[in-house]
Amino acid sequence: MRKGFLYTAILVCLASVSLAADANSDANLRSDASLSSTVFSGDQSDGSRAVPIHIMPLIDDEGGKIIPDVEPILPFSTRLTCGACHDYEKINHGWHFNAAEPNIAPGRVGQPWIFVDAGTATQIPLSYRNWPGAFRPESVGLTSWKFVQLFGRQMPGGGIGEIESSNPDEIVRGEISGKLEINCMTCHDGDPAHNQAEFGDQILRQNLRWAAAATCSFASVVGKTRDMRNSYDPFMPQPLPMDDPKAIAPAVIYRKGTFDQKNQVFFDIVRKMPSERCYFCHSNYDVGEDKPGKWAADEDVHLAAGLTCVDCHRNGLEHDITRGYDGETKFSGNPLSAVSSCQSCHNEGRLGAPEPKHLGIPPIHFDKLTCTACHSGPKPESQTIRTKTARAHGLGTYNVNKSDDALPHIIYPVFAKQADGKIGTHKLVWPSFWGALKDNEVTPIEIETVRRTVGAALLQTEPNQAERNMVDGWPALTLEDITKGLTALGKEIQGPVYVAGGKVYSLDVSGKLSEQLDNPAAKPYLWPIAHDVRPRAQSLGAGTCQDCHSTDSGFFFADVEVDVPVASEKGIRKMVEFEELSSVYTKLFAWSFVFRPWLKVIAIGASAILAAVLLLYALKGLDFLIKMLADRK
Repeated sequence: MRKGFLYTAILVCLASVSLAADANSDANLRSDASLSSTVFSGDQSDGSRAVPIHIMPLIDDEGGKIIPDVEPILPFSTRLTCGACHDYEKINHGWHFNAAEPNIAPGRVGQPWIFVDAGTATQIPLSYRNWPGAFRPESVGLTSWKFVQLFGRQMPGGGIGEIESSNPDEIVRGEISGKLEINCMTCHDGDPAHNQAEFGDQILRQNLRWAAAATCSFASVVGKTRDMRNSYDPFMPQPLPMDDPKAIAPAVIYRKGTFDQKNQVFFDIVRKMPSERCYFCHSNYDVGEDKPGKWAADEDVHLAAGLTCVDCHRNGLEHDITRGYDGETKFSGNPLSAVSSCQSCHNEGRLGAPEPKHLGIPPIHFDKLTCTACHSGPKPESQTIRTKTARAHGLGTYNVNKSDDALPHIIYPVFAKQADGKIGTHKLVWPSFWGALKDNEVTPIEIETVRRTVGAALLQTEPNQAERNMVDGWPALTLEDITKGLTALGKEIQGPVYVAGGKVYSLDVSGKLSEQLDNPAAKPYLWPIAHDVRPRAQSLGAGTCQDCHSTDSGFFFADVEVDVPVASEKGIRKMVEFEELSSVYTKLFAWSFVFRPWLKVIAIGASAILAAVLLLYALKGLDFLIKMLADRK
């Protein structure tokens, strides 16, 4: 009896030791997080340039190991799966994730998220970063939940995707859908079957916790959290009955053979991701019948030379990626930010960059112009063109609007003076939105209020007109329509205004429409561009000075489109206005280049005559000297 008890006690102790060892093993796998918040096995390099093989268990967001035969089969959590070896929180403070953090320096202005609501003629740049000219998403009523629903398609997850909404209904939905964790595979999955378009599709379905898994080649996701009632529990083996019998509960299906005998999965992880991954969020496509297709357009000269995006835009574990502009060191702690601009790279010959000679170009150009002014984007013509970007138009996602006039309307190249005083090339968007004016400051109004008031006035102006005709992507508005919209909006708020085409429209005391031209809220939002970079032979000034300094040069005198929903208000601005130069002086200076060839001929002729006169007098002097020496003898 005692012997049996003794054996039982020994077995219990051995089992306890075994469980403790397993627990310690799991703790070590999770990078000893309980012992130190800074020790992560995957973040301590041994110096090898080889990429470690990633064969690991999948962990769901409740901390359980995913086993294919155990129901319910859940999607893996990158926070817990990848975070077992990597400092997830440190990564989550990187540039692609930290926009909403108030203590992060905004750096140079960049591309905003552009909120579009065609029915109310709204097109407004938004950003969580403190960039002049961009508005906070909450100013138009976008909670973090709604923001992710709209723009998560071209976000890598994390950051805003993990901020809990303040709306009670959205909090409930968020418990069901989960958080949009960082999708590490967005950049680091080397599998050619990786499908980033699935990320946005799952977000629209409100399958946030399933989104990362859906992009991997070894998993597919069915069903929609959006169709589930608030009482739905995704962690229950059997879902509760649904209101809609056709609704399918979200579920992940792992491809047969994904799990090995240890129930682990292989990830084809790469450190140096291909440029095509960057393109999913950073593509650019010029629209218009006369514009070449993708196959006919030359790519950036750096890519053509064999470089990739991440050769210049680098980061370490902290994911503070270099953006590559002069002065970035003021905002970035990345040590490579000091040597990643155009000038620093080419002056130091990094990655084989040729040293720029710029023979014959006056030094003043380097004080007044950025490198990109001459080398980046399309060459300036008589008028600007429109372009689409991945982040603004959802390029690469499912069911994208391929129309050339799809909102938002982005205009470029616009040569404008930057904050550093230099002229560079930019993209531009004209804000159009409904707001409130107080103390000469315009504040946007929440879009739901606009839809309820202005939308009704604009979309149903006639009893038999269900919706307004669309022209150039905009509803065909008139100034009378704006008056109606402001009148309807004025019943709910004070000081209603409509911003469009660089103007602020408001109603005077008599109820008539008036315009204001100098309000900062109506100014176009511009952000500098650097790509695609053209080779030296195709840069401005490579031909003659008159590439820029001619009376019809697009660099100074191109027509910049003023995009506005009201057809009668459409117009143009001259490029010199954005460069903050005098149009009269610039035109006169350009005229001087018309006569410069003549001046050169005159100067050369005058120099030749002067040389002949000097030679004549020199010869006479020599003759006199010879005669004087001869007389002495």
